[in-house]
Amino acid sequence: MSASLKIGLMGYGFAGATFHAPVIAHCGRASVAAIATSQPERALADYPHTKVVADLDALLALEEIDCIVIATPNDTHFELARRTLEAGKHVVVDKPVTLNAADARTLANIALARGKLFMPFHNRRWDGDFLTVRDLLASGELGRVTQYESHFDRFRPEVRQRWREEASRGGGLLLDLGPHLVDQALALFGTPQSLLATVRTHRDEASAPDYVHIQLGYGEFEVVLHASALTALVAPRFTIHGTRGSYMKYGLDTQEDQLKAGLRPGDEGFGAGNAAGVLRVLEGNQEVERELPTRNGNYAGFYIAVADAIQNGVKFPVSAQDAVDVMTIIELAARSSEEGIRLPFERVR
Repeated sequence: MSASLKIGLMGYGFAGATFHAPVIAHCGRASVAAIATSQPERALADYPHTKVVADLDALLALEEIDCIVIATPNDTHFELARRTLEAGKHVVVDKPVTLNAADARTLANIALARGKLFMPFHNRRWDGDFLTVRDLLASGELGRVTQYESHFDRFRPEVRQRWREEASRGGGLLLDLGPHLVDQALALFGTPQSLLATVRTHRDEASAPDYVHIQLGYGEFEVVLHASALTALVAPRFTIHGTRGSYMKYGLDTQEDQLKAGLRPGDEGFGAGNAAGVLRVLEGNQEVERELPTRNGNYAGFYIAVADAIQNGVKFPVSAQDAVDVMTIIELAARSSEEGIRLPFERVR
């Protein structure tokens, strides 16, 4: 097995402490070699044997670091990732990788020119329900897909005082959950021909979008992506209809809540506990309904893939082009909603 990949973590807020550090430390292929944070006491309490430094400059000065993870507020991602790539280090950037498609393209171009990897943290490709959906569609059991709906709904009626709720910092659901929903759709179906979107801010005193409804047009079928902060009775997480049947599954992947509760990859039960879906399909001339178990989630797979890409030259499954395409659709969704029109999809090059 390859030596442990040494990763530097830029930022130790919610994302860094919850989604990155514990998964890196327990994926079996990497280590948290250093953390840059303005909260050194918190980082040292969790990782007492890890170097804790003040800023990105200090991380970049550490020659042993192979890759830096940017887990800071959204409006800082571009500049920090640019500096990391230009310093000759690989970079993982939390979503959204940037606030617009042009900046994402710039990062992709810098990475290509420097021979480094620009890897978007689209970790929900390793959600158990998404892995199940991918397998189901590959099996052809639903026939030709006619409709795909993906919901990420929550009930958070109160606007909290944090940067994730501030439009000026890149907060709101379009930039928070939108990249996950869009990336999963693109991983399954590729880029769409067109899109129509509604993006709204419904909660009192909210400045950033808390309602997102995106329709991606693929010619003969449509993909619906939906996120809301005002949904007390949630819709199914996935609904898929095809010419030979339908699939429906409720509930979010368990890994986020498990990480918040202190469970780690490799611990008994981590990634498990996902609700089963329901599949109703034609078998011969009969409609048959049965439960379809949901696969275990595997966020560790993201950082195993990072290590394989950097150390062994294996193609990273989430490309820089994927990051650009996701941000292109996010931008088009905002514009579609503002203008009230369906827009064609064209890649930013």
